[in-house]
Amino acid sequence: MSRIYWDTMLFIYWLENNSRFAGRVQQIRDNMRKRQDQLCTSAFTVGETLVGFHKRRELETAARVRRLFVEGSIEIIPYTVDLADSYAEIRARPGVSSADAIHLACAAKAGTDLFLTNDNDLIGQVIPGIQFIAALDTNII
Repeated sequence: MSRIYWDTMLFIYWLENNSRFAGRVQQIRDNMRKRQDQLCTSAFTVGETLVGFHKRRELETAARVRRLFVEGSIEIIPYTVDLADSYAEIRARPGVSSADAIHLACAAKAGTDLFLTNDNDLIGQVIPGIQFIAALDTNII
């Protein structure tokens, strides 16, 4: 069993049925279930994932998606003041956005084995507390 952190875009592709990426994300999720991997993400991801539904005024769907995060088997890692130093260290690196630094700090705090993203700029980053950072097209899972 591995602890696998999903970046926001994986959830958006999956929940909004993105024609290019939803199938791959579903395949990863199915493989994770077979292996009994723990899916985790941050509270920040929940908010980011809900933005599109709110913009489109799809409030019932937004509520259903929020329940998936709250009541489902996804471990939600809170972004707290305890992560401020970790966030600052990561954010100080060239090319790391504020949002990415929040995700990486949360994933590191949770001690994740794999951080999955579709942001190629994060591939190759070395973050203590995260074993591997891989792209959506990885063959690891």
